[in-house]
Amino acid sequence: MPDTSLAKYHALGNDYIVVDPAKADIALNKQNIKLLCDRHFGLGSDGILYGPLETAVSGVFCKFRIFNPDGSEAEKSGNGIRIFFKYLLDAGYIQGTNSFRLETKGGIVQARLIRKEGGIIEVDMGKISFSSADIPLAGKKREVISEPLKIDGKLYNITCVSIGNPHCVIIAKETSKDVICKIGPLIENNPVFPNRINVQLVKIINDKTIKIEIWERGAGYTLASGSSSCAAAAAAYKLGYVGNKIKVIMPGGELKITIMENNHALLRGSVNFVYQGILGGEIKRILSELAHIY
Repeated sequence: MPDTSLAKYHALGNDYIVVDPAKADIALNKQNIKLLCDRHFGLGSDGILYGPLETAVSGVFCKFRIFNPDGSEAEKSGNGIRIFFKYLLDAGYIQGTNSFRLETKGGIVQARLIRKEGGIIEVDMGKISFSSADIPLAGKKREVISEPLKIDGKLYNITCVSIGNPHCVIIAKETSKDVICKIGPLIENNPVFPNRINVQLVKIINDKTIKIEIWERGAGYTLASGSSSCAAAAAAYKLGYVGNKIKVIMPGGELKITIMENNHALLRGSVNFVYQGILGGEIKRILSELAHIY
């Protein structure tokens, strides 16, 4: 059985395993994804990044896929994009340039290496939308801005954002892990969101800074999230709480978001390489024998 090489990175504690099909013949089905991401029986991560894969889009270097630890596929991940970009540089796929475009299920993104030391990477995450059709959200087509939603008998004002993937933002006086872990799964799986949704609890610190707690669709409580930071910053900007340059503080660290004139979100933050290793033993046999279903 040939060696199976995997790489692991984290962005502010939000960790991903990179499965490169040229180096790892792993069947990507839900059972295998769950096993790889399991922190007790597998390697442990907040998701899987699968690529590089061939793209048919002109001017795009490659595409890749993003999988949540429950086996579902995500459209986009700000931290995942930065991690995969760093992997392509580290693995020698890209030489002679520090900027290129990548294809995700949630759209094309432009990534750029700002500083090699500390792995500072910037990503144009694409267009921000508050339209219920883009998120999606049940009911008539509208912008979902500070709209009431009853959760566990309590009314919350929600602002919903799509940035290639769906987000539900709640502005609150205080944020806490306990609260987001209580309301997060109830909102994520609420029937008004047919594709489920990511949830952010946001405290406004000042007109340049917000603090957030995150519940990710298919992953649960998360220390940091790039797309969640973009969504929270976009909602706070739309509601008039902040300017267009926002620092987002999370339990795992900080990201910088700029809401640009073209209504795109620009994300900047660090990526850290954790390890590259050879998978072996019983887990390798199980992963290798199961059939591909994706």
